[in-house]
Amino acid sequence: MKIALIGYGKMGKEIEQIALSRGHSITLKIDIQNQEELTIENLKQADVAIEFTSPATAVNNYKLCFEAGVPVVSGTTGWLEQKTEVELLCTAKKGCFFYASNFSLGVNIFFAMNRYLAKVMNEFPQYDVSMTEVHHTQKLDAPSGTALTIAEDIISLNELKSSWTIDEPASKEELYIKPIREGVVPGIHTVKYDSEVDFIEITHSAYSRKGFAFGAVLAAEYSAGRIGILSMTDLLNF
Repeated sequence: MKIALIGYGKMGKEIEQIALSRGHSITLKIDIQNQEELTIENLKQADVAIEFTSPATAVNNYKLCFEAGVPVVSGTTGWLEQKTEVELLCTAKKGCFFYASNFSLGVNIFFAMNRYLAKVMNEFPQYDVSMTEVHHTQKLDAPSGTALTIAEDIISLNELKSSWTIDEPASKEELYIKPIREGVVPGIHTVKYDSEVDFIEITHSAYSRKGFAFGAVLAAEYSAGRIGILSMTDLLNF
């Protein structure tokens, strides 16, 4: 499979290593030094594009991929206010768009555990739920896309919460998310249900970017030759 890498930072380089180890080739590598090479013509040389850039550039990158008829797999976060627009354009162009806030297999298992726990805890209102997410200092968005996925699942399934905040909660209905930026932490996400007598806590902690990169390559393999809006739920068949 021929892969175009849109974004060739630390994550892009990790994806490249895993893709090559699985027998794929890299036909295009785009970073800040050669953005002029991100053209429809160059994209057409690939079977699939993997996009890890920034919120400011992601949506335009998706549009180029749709125009080129190339499936695009993206892990860029912070652009979701345009998600409906992107999905409508993908559908209109009969393209393929695979988005995940986190491609790690472990994180997606964690998502499933979080959804189950959120439903169970409806029966136990004495427990108040909150979240913490820790990332490296170069992480631009806060809370992280992964944290937002976790929060949205809690809000949709737990009757005690209706919104989220990173400030001091104004009411019991607000889910508090505490974002921390320090060091070179790849990502730690914790959901805590706290009561007067005890607490229940689930945590996912990444050792490195390798798990995210591996999942992104699996998503690219899954997306090649497909049409439609895809997610890790499709890939993992949860």
